[in-house]
Amino acid sequence: MLDSKYVEENLEKVAAGMKDRGAPFDSGRFRSLDQERRQIIKRVEELEHERNVGSKRFGELKREGDQGAADRLQAELRVISDKIKDLAGDRSNADNNLREFLLGVPNMPHESVPVGKDSADNREVRRWGEPRVFGFEPKDHVELGKILDIIDLDRAAKITGARFALYKGLGARLERALINFMLDIHTREHGYKEVLPPFMANSESFIGTGNLPKFAADLFKVEGTDYYLIPTAEVPVTNIHRDEILSGDDLPIKYAAYTPCFRSEAGSYGKDVRGIIRQHQFNKVELVKFAAPESSYDELESLTANAYRILELLELPYRVVVLCTGDMGFSSAKTYDIEVWVPSENTYREISSCSNFQDFQARRASIRYRQAGGGKPRLVHTLNGSGLAVGRTVVAILENFQEPDGTVTIPRALVPYMGGVERITT
Repeated sequence: MLDSKYVEENLEKVAAGMKDRGAPFDSGRFRSLDQERRQIIKRVEELEHERNVGSKRFGELKREGDQGAADRLQAELRVISDKIKDLAGDRSNADNNLREFLLGVPNMPHESVPVGKDSADNREVRRWGEPRVFGFEPKDHVELGKILDIIDLDRAAKITGARFALYKGLGARLERALINFMLDIHTREHGYKEVLPPFMANSESFIGTGNLPKFAADLFKVEGTDYYLIPTAEVPVTNIHRDEILSGDDLPIKYAAYTPCFRSEAGSYGKDVRGIIRQHQFNKVELVKFAAPESSYDELESLTANAYRILELLELPYRVVVLCTGDMGFSSAKTYDIEVWVPSENTYREISSCSNFQDFQARRASIRYRQAGGGKPRLVHTLNGSGLAVGRTVVAILENFQEPDGTVTIPRALVPYMGGVERITT
């Protein structure tokens, strides 16, 4: 959430930033809500001043022995106190109205983010590896999954419905191996602390990360409760430190978490419905950081490098793009997408998004830190990225490492996690 004072002092800049993002922003509505709140605050301050002056005069009258004047003044002070109490409710409503407005306003894009409308305006900043040139017609992961009997979409649809997957045999082992491999690399080599959070979270947690109230349609709510299934570990892990003041000496704090992820995919009907590219349930390893503002963009670069290092170890070609203003997520100030090569589509597909939210989430979730030596607490900057989406990594391995006979070679770095299995065969 943006700071109301920042918006008030930079209204034209905020309006321009929202225009670059393609997000509606009603400047007049903000002015009206902000002015209403300020007028109430001003009136309360005036009445409190009047009460303070009157209370002082009341004491003087008592000392002078003018009981009649003191009684009359005391009655007036009661009326003033009643007015202040009445205005407390008005102020609370005004605060809530302004907060509700700001909860629907996306983050300001960082100055380094390219201005653009959609993914066509994203800018490539890194490319690694060369896409494999096949001497045969490559199959897609759906066909390979059937041939090898490792992914069963039909039975998953019978069990639950469309956009769910049933992994079998070495397919299930491959999924598990990738989770363990990613967690080991991030904890042992990249310095993240592993956590295993709840797979459900309450509405306050979702408000803290920016998923609510705006994106309720994208979530699965548990009927009769305040719980939602998490769409990513970003939600519970970011909220580990909600309503806390951290020590500046502990920053950056770095967490890695495996969780299943649940998404309704509202509005994406007909998009990526084949196979396991876009599922209602999928596994992911998430990276979350809490950083000091002055170092958060360095932390974004290192987080992104930590994520694409997994692809390098798995020998999978990829590229990194910085998202333009019109393609960024609601809470992000700057985002890098890491895209892995998918042979069947002859293109790169997103496998990780790495974002710096600056203090946008921290303000919503009240996550602050105090610098060494004391001083007033400041809002931290929060960051997160996929390290990586496991199902899409399975897709990339199956398609990039397939052989003419339909078998799939296991990347060398993953063989120990597969119990020594070097090839998936029929």
